[in-house]
Amino acid sequence: MGNCCATPGFSEEKKKKKNRPNPFSIDYGGNHGSGVTDKLVVLKDPTGHNISERYDLGRELGRGEFGITYLCTELETGEKYACKSISKKKLRTSVDIEDVRREVEIMKHMPKHPNIVTLKDTYEDDTAVNIIMELCEGGELFDRIVARGHYTERAAAAVMKTIVEVVQMCHRHGVIHRDLKPENFLFANKKETAPIKAIDFGLSVFFKHGERFNEIVGSPYYMAPEVLKRNYGPEVDVWSAGVILYILLCGVPPFWAETEQGVAQAIIRSVVDFKRDPWPKVSDNAKDLVKKMLDPDSSRRLTAQQVLEHPWLQNAKKAPNVSLGETVKSRLRQFSMMNKLKRKALRVVAEHLSVEEVAGIKEAFEMMDSGKKGKIHLEELRVGLQKLGHQITDDDLQILVEAAAVDGDGTLSYGEFVAVSVHLKKMANDEHLHRAFSFFDRNKSGYIEIEELREALSDDGDANTEEVVSAIMHDVDTDKDGRISYEEFAAMMKAGTDWRKASRQYSRERFNSLSLKLMRNGSVHFANEGR
Repeated sequence: MGNCCATPGFSEEKKKKKNRPNPFSIDYGGNHGSGVTDKLVVLKDPTGHNISERYDLGRELGRGEFGITYLCTELETGEKYACKSISKKKLRTSVDIEDVRREVEIMKHMPKHPNIVTLKDTYEDDTAVNIIMELCEGGELFDRIVARGHYTERAAAAVMKTIVEVVQMCHRHGVIHRDLKPENFLFANKKETAPIKAIDFGLSVFFKHGERFNEIVGSPYYMAPEVLKRNYGPEVDVWSAGVILYILLCGVPPFWAETEQGVAQAIIRSVVDFKRDPWPKVSDNAKDLVKKMLDPDSSRRLTAQQVLEHPWLQNAKKAPNVSLGETVKSRLRQFSMMNKLKRKALRVVAEHLSVEEVAGIKEAFEMMDSGKKGKIHLEELRVGLQKLGHQITDDDLQILVEAAAVDGDGTLSYGEFVAVSVHLKKMANDEHLHRAFSFFDRNKSGYIEIEELREALSDDGDANTEEVVSAIMHDVDTDKDGRISYEEFAAMMKAGTDWRKASRQYSRERFNSLSLKLMRNGSVHFANEGR
C-alpha cells in the first residue's frame, strides 16, 4: 500500500489457485462489479471514525495506486504527521482489502525502532481508511546522497548497516518486507544527522519458520531469483538489500537490461559485474559482502545477522573514506531525474484515461457476455477481441486470462476485463504516450527541447543541474539533434532503463506477464501453487 511520502511498489497476490486476485487490478474511475460498498469494514480496530475531530489534513505529499498521502496536523498538539488516505472505491478485490489490513497489522506488530516509521493512529469511515504515521521530510535516500557532493564507501557502509538492521528486526518479528528499495527509505528530516526510516510495509507479510511463498511481489530490479521461481522465504530481503548496496557503490543496478524480460533473465543468471568503474577502487571486503548477499542460492546467502557480522560492516567506520568519484554520484543523480521524468509521463497517461474509454470497455464486456452471467469465457473473449480488432494468439490469450483471472476458473469478471482491455489498448497504440509527450512539448514544436526538459524535471522550484539535464538529453536524444522527438520519447518510456520503477501497477502487469512467458519458454521453473 505504501505510506509516508513514497510511492509503492507492486504486488501480485496469488494466495491459492482457486482464489487468485487480478494481477492487473486497476481503478479506472468507478467501482464496477467489485462488490465493494460504502459499508465495507477494512480495519479490525481503528483508533476512531471521524479523523477531522483530531487531525487537520493539509497539502498532498504523494500519491500511490490506492491512496493519497497528506500532511496532517494534530489539532491538540500542533504536531505534524503523514496521513495515507485510502479510498474504499479503490479497493476492488478482497486481496486489496487484505493488503491494507495487513499493512496496518504489521506496523502495529513491529516494535518501536529508530529506523522504522511509527504508526500513530488509524481512522476508518464509510469512504476511506486513514493511516496516520510519523512524518519523514528529509527526502529519499538517493536524493540525499547526490546532494552531498562527496560520496564514499564509508557512507555506503553506514547506510547499509541501517538497512540490514531493519531487515533483521523484521525477520526477528516474523515479517518479510518484500519491497526493499531505495525509495522506501526516507530521511526523517533535512538535518545532516537525520536517521533514515523504512516507510513502506504495504507488500510485507507475516511468516513462520520454514514457510514458503509464491506471490510475485516486489520491484523488478530488486527481486531475488527465487521470487521469479515462485518459491521463497525471508532470504529475499537480504538479496534486495544486496542490490541496494551494489547501487550505492557503483551507481547502477547489478541486473540491468533494456527490457523487462532481459532484467528477469539477468536476475536468473545472477552474474555480478565487478569490472566497471568504480569497482577497481572498491575494497575487497565490500565486494565480498555484495557477492554473499547476491548469492543466487538462497540457502547459502547470508542471513541479516551474518551480514551485520561481516567484516565490512563490523568496521563500517573504518571503511575507505575516499570518494568513489563523480561517476557514481552523477549516475545516481541522472537515474533519479530520469525516474521523475517517467513518473510524470506515466501520471499524465493515467490521468487521461477518459470516462468515455471506460464506458466503451463496459459496452464491449456486455457485448461479449452473451449469457449475461457477469463473466466471459475464453472463447467469448477470443471472438470479442477479434471483433474489436485485436489479433492475439491462443497461447497469449490463455496466458492473459490466467494472469488476470482472480478465481482461476478461466473466466473474466468485469473488473478483470477492464484491466485486460486497457493493457491491450496500451500495447496496441501510442495514443496515451502522445498525450504525455504533448504535456512536455509545451510550445507544440513536435520536440521536447532542453528548456522544456529542464522545466519538466523542476520539482517545486528546485532547479536541477545542467549536468543532469544534459545527461538525460544525451541518453534519450539518440539522433543527437539536441532535442527529443516523439519516437525517442516513446522508446524511453517503453525501454527498461528506468530501474527505479515506482509504479506498482505497471510492474505488476509486466512482471506477472513476463514470469508466465518465462515459464512457458522453460527459462524459469516455477514452484507448485500454494505455500
